[in-house]
Amino acid sequence: MSLELLKTRVSELLAIDSAPQPLLVEESVKPSPAEIPWAPLHSLDALWFQVGGTICNLWCTHCFISCSPENHTFGFMSRKSVHKFLEESKSLGVKEYYFTGGEPFMNREMLGILEDALAIGPATVLTNGILLNERVTSRLRKIADGSIFSLEIRVSIDGFTAESNDAIRGDGSFDKAMKGVKNLVDVGFLPIITAAQTWGDSESEAIFQGFRKMLIEMGYTRPRIKLIPPLRIGREKVRGRGYDKFEYITNEMMVDYDDGLLQCTHSRMVTDKGVYVCPILIDYPEAKLSSRLIDSFTSYPLKHQACYTCYIAGAICHNFSASEK
Repeated sequence: MSLELLKTRVSELLAIDSAPQPLLVEESVKPSPAEIPWAPLHSLDALWFQVGGTICNLWCTHCFISCSPENHTFGFMSRKSVHKFLEESKSLGVKEYYFTGGEPFMNREMLGILEDALAIGPATVLTNGILLNERVTSRLRKIADGSIFSLEIRVSIDGFTAESNDAIRGDGSFDKAMKGVKNLVDVGFLPIITAAQTWGDSESEAIFQGFRKMLIEMGYTRPRIKLIPPLRIGREKVRGRGYDKFEYITNEMMVDYDDGLLQCTHSRMVTDKGVYVCPILIDYPEAKLSSRLIDSFTSYPLKHQACYTCYIAGAICHNFSASEK
């Protein structure tokens, strides 16, 4: 299926340009309340910010929250609003901060937001790399050098060739993202290159080695690569497949399982609409927990099929998931 045809098909199914759509989060099974386990928040170690909202300069065919230039379901977060949550986080034991979207660098206050975050802890930005020109990367280097805490940059690239990446992320996106990666490397960053799995399991090692070879050849001699499993919601449900009827978590599955491997037991997600249980579930209205961090310290039912991916693979949204450590 061509990218343009897929765009048309997804738009028909999900009606992205209008209000949040039920089909966006439709799941194939509805476990009974007795089957559903609950995940406690053991500690708020990581705090996520949806600083870019669902607004993006790309239209990726696998995006689990269906970000695009037209999707304004969630908006940009202002530096002032982020700062309010950063201040609240100081007394709650937060150890690191993550910034995502949408595309974070479309937010004109992103660099200032990073300055504020790095004044109190380590920070990571998840980006598609397209806006990482020499001016921005030089400023990022200066901001990082002015902090005692680390700044990580994660760049999403979904194939180690233009052909394979652009089929997912759009024409020309590979070359633009790779230019951003080079700019980061040139000023001394070691970006984490992140690829969402759109291939068969048996191909993962070859994909990893392909990325490694490509990055070394372009001058990134110590490449860091993270391959993440698919989240079968949003556009990925249309591009690939949705979850099948057996892919959900039950109480029985949690027996002798370390629930610390689940993202929701040690992090929360802040958006312009409030605090959500995790970065994956912001399209689910019931995943909104509160308007303040302190009020989000509550257990949450693992009733969504996307929870199954975290159960299998660990906290996949962090720089390196629990199962990789």
